[in-house]
Amino acid sequence: MATVAVTAVCLAYAPIAMTELWPYASPGAPAVGEWILGRSVSPEFVAEAVRDRIGPYGRSLVPLIVHSVLGGLLMLLGPVQLLSAVRRRVRLHRVTGTVFAVTVYVSMGGAALYLVRTPPEEAFSGAAFWIVLATILVGTVGSVTFGILAAVRGFPDLHQRWMLLCYGFLMTAPLLRLEWGFLPSVYPGLDMLDINRVAIMHLGSLVAFGALLASRALDRRDTVPGLTGTWCPAPVQAAAHLAGAAGLAWITYALLDGGTAGRRLLVAYLVPYAVVYAVVAVRALRAGARGAAWAAEEWRLHLVALCLAPAFSAVTVPVLERSMHLDRPTALLAGVGIGGGMLAYAAVTAVSLRVLYARELLKRQGTFVEPTARRSDVIAVPASVGTAQEGRQA
Repeated sequence: MATVAVTAVCLAYAPIAMTELWPYASPGAPAVGEWILGRSVSPEFVAEAVRDRIGPYGRSLVPLIVHSVLGGLLMLLGPVQLLSAVRRRVRLHRVTGTVFAVTVYVSMGGAALYLVRTPPEEAFSGAAFWIVLATILVGTVGSVTFGILAAVRGFPDLHQRWMLLCYGFLMTAPLLRLEWGFLPSVYPGLDMLDINRVAIMHLGSLVAFGALLASRALDRRDTVPGLTGTWCPAPVQAAAHLAGAAGLAWITYALLDGGTAGRRLLVAYLVPYAVVYAVVAVRALRAGARGAAWAAEEWRLHLVALCLAPAFSAVTVPVLERSMHLDRPTALLAGVGIGGGMLAYAAVTAVSLRVLYARELLKRQGTFVEPTARRSDVIAVPASVGTAQEGRQA
């Protein structure tokens, strides 16, 4: 059901992404997204958004068109990659995977040119939105790079996790458009700037959470060869929860000080955070109770990262204030907006190191067996097929 839903969203968004910036290059050119948004919200809402974009986009229109057209192509390639991996269509997966990776690099290159050429305070939707976009860009490029390295080195499970995270970051684009159509009905009268501020409070965290759910659904192993003990014992989890509680308290106080707008942003942050926390915590407990050591360890690593996200955001706010000369509300918005995504990225990094450590432990014990699958084919092996001794089956 999740695969069907994601595929439907991607197929619907692809033409929107590809045509979104045509009117800026040629006034009057068809734009599917503007047409839909004008009828689901209002023509005035669309006109205001277009007006606010003209200046920032005008400096980097060609790179942005490249970014948006290739972004639409990525929306089509993502479901192909997922389905070909699950169905073990090795050759198709390898060829489309190469196209996908190259397309990510070129598309993100266009976005990078826009960000470099545009001062944060002059960007569409302001400096906080610029910082969030830059963070997503780095996360996307880093994820696809680590995904390629994992495939080359013979870690299909890690390759799958990094590529799912990469596609999760890419999914922020269609999900943001969905919020453009949905949030005005929840908060009538808000302009595009305020809608984007509400959206960035949780989008990074939600797409990373979706990538985690997909990774765990596709990985049915109870253990990983060489996995011993845990990197998240009770003291570490307790310390992370204390740090997270302190960070949440600080963020809550700071946002409540912002009046009605601050309370609106706080709800947009706390409600998704609470849902994600509840699911991850329950999953970690259930996996531990049934003796699934690997599942429990991965859930715990992500739980610790999730707890540390508010603390990271709180620490980031004064850093952004001083380094980028931002006012407190803007720095607060940016710090909270990037915290969940960055800590989820850190959690996937920790999971990768955990697997690498397990393989190194087997090598030191002399029990590691190099997988016999060709490295050109390992990219399409599902995560349910492990490394080490399980690599023979791959």
